[in-house]
Amino acid sequence: MCTVIVSVEPEADVPVLLVGVRDELVTRPWMSPDRYWPAYPGLIGGKDLQAGGTWLAADPEARRVGLLLNGEGTLAAPEARLSRGGLPLQAAQAGELPAADLTRYDPFHLLVAGLDGVRLWTWNGESLAEDKLPQGVHMLVNSGWDREAEHPRVAWFLPAFAAAARPAWQEGGSPQRFWGDWLTLSSSGAGPAPEDPRALIIRRRLEDGRIYASLSVSLLALSEHGLRFDFCPTPEDPTSWHRVATGSSRERRGRLRLS
Repeated sequence: MCTVIVSVEPEADVPVLLVGVRDELVTRPWMSPDRYWPAYPGLIGGKDLQAGGTWLAADPEARRVGLLLNGEGTLAAPEARLSRGGLPLQAAQAGELPAADLTRYDPFHLLVAGLDGVRLWTWNGESLAEDKLPQGVHMLVNSGWDREAEHPRVAWFLPAFAAAARPAWQEGGSPQRFWGDWLTLSSSGAGPAPEDPRALIIRRRLEDGRIYASLSVSLLALSEHGLRFDFCPTPEDPTSWHRVATGSSRERRGRLRLS
């Protein structure tokens, strides 16, 4: 995941809103969100088929989400390196930074969001920093939590998300009806073209000819009422937005029988 937008309003009906944009090589295989990990039966997330982990894990029962962005700094030793894709799973389940030997991981930003607030851990390969995000709308990119909005993407989109109407909780409804302006801003066509450094949904050709692009977008709302998860597997096609089923397997089977 390469961009996260977070809105924290502790007194609101929906205290936490999240946008997660995953940028990756288009040839790296993955699967849309579901329950893939027997060791974490309550968690839902997209699966990276190359390393087996995820970039975002949601725990609907706990109303908690773990998100990972690649960071900048000193890389782990190749012979000891572990995939960072397990960290969001561990964090979403525990609500904490996983107890692990961080020197075995390349730099990362790990964000844990719940009804008790949003915390961010940044590992640069040598030292660990922790922040608790204050009330308001924030953006996180690979270079870090950009408070001064110096990053071109943050400078362009942060004011737009801060000014957008805040979604209110509702049972059911289409992604567009629930999210309104937040979905519009998170979709292709909002803002600069994909090649522009200010763009949220990107598509760029690397020097070696490979294509690096936004492969998916996630929208999540955390509330006492529940956890809402909407997903766009084809960012260049806004009609691909759909709601992710967050109930248990038994609840999903029950809905199918009633439909």
